[in-house]
Amino acid sequence: MKYPSSILYTFLSVILISCSGLDIYVSNDGNDQNDGSENNPVATLQKARELASDIAGEQEVNIHVNDGIYYLPGTLVFGPEDSGSEGKEITYQAINEGKAIISGGSLLSLKWEPYEDGIYQATTPAGLNIDQVFINEKNQRMARYPNYDASKKTAAYQGFAADAFSKERAERWGDPTGGYIHAMHRNRWGGYHYRITGKNEEGEVTFEGGWQNNRQMGMHKEYRMVENIFEELDAPGEWYHNAKTNTLYYYPAEDLDLKNAKVEIVRLRHLIEFKGTESDPVSYINLKGFVFRHAARTFMDTKEPLLRSDWAIYRGGAIKLTGTEHISILDSEFDQVGGNAVFFNNYNRDGLVKGCHIHDIGASGVCFVGDPNAVRNPLFEYNEKNDLSKIDLTPGPKTNNYPANSTVEDCLIHGIGRTERQPAGVQIAMAQYIAVKDVSIYDCARAGINIGDGTWGGHLIERCDVFNTVLETHDHGSFNSWGRDRFWMSDRSVTQKFVDENPELPFLDAMATTTIRNSRWKCEHGWDIDLDDGSSNYEIYNNLLLHGGLKFREGFKRKAWNNIIINNGFHPHVWYNNSGDEFFSNIITGEHRAIGVKEQGSGKRVDENLFYGNLTQAKYAYTDFDWDLNSINGDPQFVDPENGDFRVKEGSPAFQIGFENFPMDQFGVKKPSLKAIAETPEIPVVRYDGGGLAFGQRKKNDFEPFDWLGAKLKALEGEEFSAFGVAQSDGGLAVLEVQEGSMLHKAGIKVDDLILEINNQPTRNRKMFQRVADRQKDVPLELTIVRNQAKEIIRLEAP
Repeated sequence: MKYPSSILYTFLSVILISCSGLDIYVSNDGNDQNDGSENNPVATLQKARELASDIAGEQEVNIHVNDGIYYLPGTLVFGPEDSGSEGKEITYQAINEGKAIISGGSLLSLKWEPYEDGIYQATTPAGLNIDQVFINEKNQRMARYPNYDASKKTAAYQGFAADAFSKERAERWGDPTGGYIHAMHRNRWGGYHYRITGKNEEGEVTFEGGWQNNRQMGMHKEYRMVENIFEELDAPGEWYHNAKTNTLYYYPAEDLDLKNAKVEIVRLRHLIEFKGTESDPVSYINLKGFVFRHAARTFMDTKEPLLRSDWAIYRGGAIKLTGTEHISILDSEFDQVGGNAVFFNNYNRDGLVKGCHIHDIGASGVCFVGDPNAVRNPLFEYNEKNDLSKIDLTPGPKTNNYPANSTVEDCLIHGIGRTERQPAGVQIAMAQYIAVKDVSIYDCARAGINIGDGTWGGHLIERCDVFNTVLETHDHGSFNSWGRDRFWMSDRSVTQKFVDENPELPFLDAMATTTIRNSRWKCEHGWDIDLDDGSSNYEIYNNLLLHGGLKFREGFKRKAWNNIIINNGFHPHVWYNNSGDEFFSNIITGEHRAIGVKEQGSGKRVDENLFYGNLTQAKYAYTDFDWDLNSINGDPQFVDPENGDFRVKEGSPAFQIGFENFPMDQFGVKKPSLKAIAETPEIPVVRYDGGGLAFGQRKKNDFEPFDWLGAKLKALEGEEFSAFGVAQSDGGLAVLEVQEGSMLHKAGIKVDDLILEINNQPTRNRKMFQRVADRQKDVPLELTIVRNQAKEIIRLEAP
């Protein structure tokens, strides 16, 4: 029988595909009418996806993408029909790693003309809404006040001003509509963003927004900045686009050849999306070797509150994954994208981000965020609380709609939070069994790695190098976590009662143990590792902490051993009774900094540690708690501390407490091309007396306890502000003791209350308190206090 040639060609093609899989080629010089062969490539990724979907899952498919920039007409979406299968994966890969660029922007051809004062102008196509401008592949800055100063890495927004949008400042603005206000949280727990809507009749700036932070307490009075205001266009690298007149204004640097400069703008929020479900997932697709660029900023859509954390989140990124299994993002670069780089949303299993360089990102690097509807008894705003007599006592999630069994590995992540101030290199919330391995993270506005809740634990952090974090925020750590799960509330006494009755209560959500090991941490502006507000079920060992120490606040069943803490110590804050916490076999160079820990709440074991140097008294500081009865003092005999090798030599007394050496050359990214450009932390000089404490030194006269009306008071210092949940600018006097029958006792003052004001006059420190109290000697008193992190009023008759 004789077949037509077209049928014979198809038949032979099927035989060829079935033997070797399918190779599809993409090139900017191609044509989407081509067959996608090496000599006849297609022009777009969209067309390659269509060709691949014809046999997806039946054979291995490799899409080879030639060098060049691929401007996406719209978000490239993969659905279940595009899935591969085990052993028959679909791989989209750059032929030369880093040479194929996937862009959500557009290339503009502009004719520049001088405007005035060094500023140039050009006419743009009608209808453009420009959020970002790239000149020669570098993101430029919207016109702003105050101007950006790159040298101010730890200053809010690299330049801030209390009068950023004052009436006086706004007098020089014609129409500020469309501008933005960026302001830090009043306690520096992240930030807020607002869109300017104009000016009112009094000339005051009007605006909307401020939903980006889950701790709604108002913006900081000083840490403010405005952008996208034409009249503030006054520095090289700044631009302003007038959409009404279709005019782009730009202030070039002196050495820029603007006439021949490459100008690109951003259009798309998401470059690639995977859209599946648990029952019908997108699976077995790899993206390899690309550069992802030109994804829009999303800070005005960062609205969804996460579970009682400080965070609000935008569920999206340059790549967004929903309903996936076995999706890998490999050896790729995320370059200056405006929001999150990679976002694993709700149901995802066995995802992998490996060998990637993520840098200069508007929000977070890689996010794993599940569905609140999968959580039992979820609460969102910090001050919300459950009735613990009525909560669901079923352990674990209600559904599978959350990320699990996924990994970020061998990546370089830095420059995080260029726009938003609530970011992390890796963010984990409502997820389980997420691994972060061999990753270098630094230059972060906030935490390097953040775990937002205890649901549902089982995470693994190992061989990471995390430093230069918490650069602009406050009261966090290089590693930061919360455990504000269904059992937790700010009033410890209520939680204590129910946990005493049901010791498994803290582990209904924090089901599986989270492990932090073999990593290096350094936070000059907070704690190196900060387990905050109820964080439970952690094991922490073989870590080198270079500055801020280790903090355990509240929570249950935290175990830390075989760690080395340089120029700092252990920070146990406001523990529960019988917490089951353990801290042993560690080398520490600073005293414990216990706050709000009662004798009966001393945990399970704090002992057999080595105190370095002149800390002889430190090891006896908490013997009333039965701490450190078997701890020792001595020189651990580090091998080469000047060069970061804190292993101990043979004969070291550290071996007497059960310490074991662990590798000092395996921290951070391993991929040769990334390791060659990765920074490492500055190694501090060891202070034998713990003199490098993260939050400053005591001033004896100002911070000694003193008596007042039958109570013993003390001004807050250092991390005590964190323990009471107030800003350093608020200050306050902590109540250490209250004599029974005294005036303050009868009025209802309790131990651990914090006095903020007397008759509406602030009492930030001891001197201010005594000055205010002396003026109020013969009048009734109204005390503004903080109790369980909420303000109350206590009234007294005249003393």
